[in-house]
Amino acid sequence: MSLEEKVLSFMREVAYKPLKIDELTKELGFTDRREIKRFHKLLEELEQEGKIIKTRYGRYGLPEKMNLVVGHLQGNQAGFGFVIPDNPDLNDVFIPANRMNGAMHNDHVVARLLKGGNGRSREGEIIRILKRRSDLIVGRFEAGRNFGFVVPDDQRIFQDIFIPKNEAKALKNGMKVQVKITRWPEKRRNPEGVIADILGFPGDKGIDTLTIIKKYELPEDFPPEVKREIKAIKRGITAQELQDRRDLRHLTIVTIDGADAKDLDDAVSLERNEKGNWVLGVHIADVAHYVKEGSALDREALRRGNSVYLVDRVIPMLPPELSNDLCSLNPQVDRLTQSVMMEISPTGQVLAYEFSSSVIRTHKRLTYDEVRAMLEDQDQKLRQRYASVVPMLEEMAQLAQVLRKRRMDRGAIDFAIPEVKVILDDEGKPVDIVKRPRTIAETIIEEFMLVCNETVAEHFAHLELPFIFRVHERPDEEKMLYFRDFIHNLGLSLKGKPENIHPRELQDLLKNVAGTPLERVVNTLLLRAMKQARYSPELIPHYGLAATYYTHFTAPIRRYADLVIHRLLKEYQEGMPAKKRRQRIAKHCALAAERASLCERIAMEAERESVEVKKVEYMADKVGQEFPAVISGVTSFGLFAELDNLVEGLIHISSMVDDYYHYHEDKMALIGERTGKIYRIGQPVRVILTRADKEERQIDFILAHAEDHLPG
Repeated sequence: MSLEEKVLSFMREVAYKPLKIDELTKELGFTDRREIKRFHKLLEELEQEGKIIKTRYGRYGLPEKMNLVVGHLQGNQAGFGFVIPDNPDLNDVFIPANRMNGAMHNDHVVARLLKGGNGRSREGEIIRILKRRSDLIVGRFEAGRNFGFVVPDDQRIFQDIFIPKNEAKALKNGMKVQVKITRWPEKRRNPEGVIADILGFPGDKGIDTLTIIKKYELPEDFPPEVKREIKAIKRGITAQELQDRRDLRHLTIVTIDGADAKDLDDAVSLERNEKGNWVLGVHIADVAHYVKEGSALDREALRRGNSVYLVDRVIPMLPPELSNDLCSLNPQVDRLTQSVMMEISPTGQVLAYEFSSSVIRTHKRLTYDEVRAMLEDQDQKLRQRYASVVPMLEEMAQLAQVLRKRRMDRGAIDFAIPEVKVILDDEGKPVDIVKRPRTIAETIIEEFMLVCNETVAEHFAHLELPFIFRVHERPDEEKMLYFRDFIHNLGLSLKGKPENIHPRELQDLLKNVAGTPLERVVNTLLLRAMKQARYSPELIPHYGLAATYYTHFTAPIRRYADLVIHRLLKEYQEGMPAKKRRQRIAKHCALAAERASLCERIAMEAERESVEVKKVEYMADKVGQEFPAVISGVTSFGLFAELDNLVEGLIHISSMVDDYYHYHEDKMALIGERTGKIYRIGQPVRVILTRADKEERQIDFILAHAEDHLPG
C-alpha cells in the first residue's frame, strides 16, 4: 500500500474525525524526520488536488465527510454553473449565479452542498478554487471609451474580460484575439487581461481553425528537444532490431482505413486452421520501440494525450516522421509491430491467443470505400485488382458478423448516430456535408479491434499488475429516470429499474426505434444519459459494450494510453517487475489515465466545434431555401429541427405566428392554444433557412407554412 493509499484509507475509517497535522503524524506512527517531511509534502499535494480538505482550523479530512464536493466547474452563459465531481460516482452539483464567488468555467473547485439538496437537485456554492483554468482565452475584441473588453467565444465563460486602454490602442472592433488573464474575477468584478495574440478578423482565410486551436490551446509545433530526438532515430530496420521478433512477413496482411488517412497504426490478417477455427491477427505499430519511457518524445506525447482530428488538419500526438512514416504500416515495407494472434471459434469465442513483438510487411493498403465496393457492391474491377485478398476479405466479413452478433447477444449498446464528413475545397471552404456510411468495411475493423482490446484487457486483469483500462460506468439513476419519462411521452417503454437496468434492455429499445423518425432523437438522448467512457488504472466493466474487460491497445500512434499499454505488454512478458518498479508503473498509469481522459474530452470538443463551424459556413449562402427536416428537440422557446445532412437549427417560438404555442413538458411538445396543433420530437416538417451566423454558431429556421404569416 502506497503512502497516499495509507493516508486516505485511514481518513475513510468510520471513527475518523478531522485532525491537525501533528495529530495525524502521531496517529499514523511517523517518527523519522525524513518520513515526516515526506508525509507533510504528501498532505500538501493531496490538498492541492482536492483529495483531502484542510479546514480553517488546520484540520484535515475527506471532502465527502464534510458535505463538500470537489470537481471542475462547467459554466453557463446565463451565469450559473455545475460542478462535475472528480468522483465519477457522484452527481453534478448546481451552482446558482450568486454563489459562483468568482469561479470561472473549468476551474477546479470545492463546493459546499446546501441543505435540502439530494440527487440531481443538489445545489451548492463555491467555497474554494483549487486551481484556476488556463489563463488564455480566445474571443472578440470590442472597444469602449475608456477601455476595451473581450467577449469570449466559449459561452460557458459568461464574464467579459476588461482590457486596459493602453493595451487596446492597436486593436479594432471585431478582431479575434487571444487574451491572457492578469486579474481573476471576484464576486462583483470582471476579470482583467492583456492581449497575448492577435488572430485576425472573422472571414480571414484559416481564422476558424486557428481560433479553435488557440481556444483549446492545442499544440501547434513540437519543441526543439523532440525534433532533435526524431533526427537521431535511424531509418530502416537493423538485424539487431529483428532479434527476438516473430517474423510474420509471410502472412497476407492488409490495412483498411479512410482514403485520406496517413497514420496507419493497425493492420489485420485472417486464416483458417486445421480445426476450422479462424486465426485472426491484429498487428499494431510498435510505437514503444521508438518512443522510450521518459524521453522528450514521451513527455510531449503525454502532454498532448492524443491526436486531434479537425476538419482541415490533424494535430498529431507524435511528429509526422513517426506517425506518417516510421510507425505507419504503409504497404510493401517492413514495419515493427506488436501482434495479437487469436484463435476464434465459429461462434466468435476466443479460444486461445498469443502476444508477440513482430515484424510485418502489409500486402495491400485498402480504403473503406474499396472494401465496401468489393463486398457489398461486388465491384468486378476492384475485385480483379485486389484478387489476392478478396477471399480473405470475404472471410473477414463473415467473422466480423459473427463477432458482432456475439457482442449484441450479450447486450452491447449499438448507437445509431451517424457521423458527418465536411468536404472542403482547396481554399478550405465547405462544399458538401455527407454522412459517413457504416458499411461492412467499418464493421470489420471495429469488431476486430474490439475483440483484440478485450483479449488484451482480460489477460492483464488476471495478472493483477498495474495497467490502464478503458472503463464506462453505469449511467446515473437520475438521468435514466429522466430518459425513461421522456421516452414514455413518445409512447415507448423501458423494462427494468433505472438503477440496475441491463444494457440489453437499452439495445432492445434502440432496435424498436430503428428506421423510424424517433431513431435519431432516442439515440442522441440515450447517449447523453450515459456517463463518458474514460481511462482508469482500476478495472471497471464497460457498460456500453457489456464487456467485463476492456482497454485501448490498438492505436498507439494517436492515443497515449495505448502507447503505455504496449510498454507494459513488453515489460510484463519479461517477468514480474520489482516492487519499487511496480509502484512507479502504478503511479504513471494513474497519471497517464487522468491525462489521456482530459485530453480526449478537449479533443472531442475541438473536433465537434470545427465541424459545427463549417456546417454554419456551408449553410450561409442558402438563406431563403426550403428543406425537409425532422424535429429533434422541443423547448419552451421553440423547436430544433435537423436536416438530412445533420445540420441543426432553431425555429424560435416567436416565428410561429399562426397560433399561440405553449410548451407542455409532460408531453414534450408545443401545442397551439387555438388550433390544438401539436409539434413534437420526431415529427417531419419543412423549414426555411433564415440565418446562418458563423460568429454566433447559430442557424435559424422558420416553418415553411409560417412564412406568409411573418410580419414584413
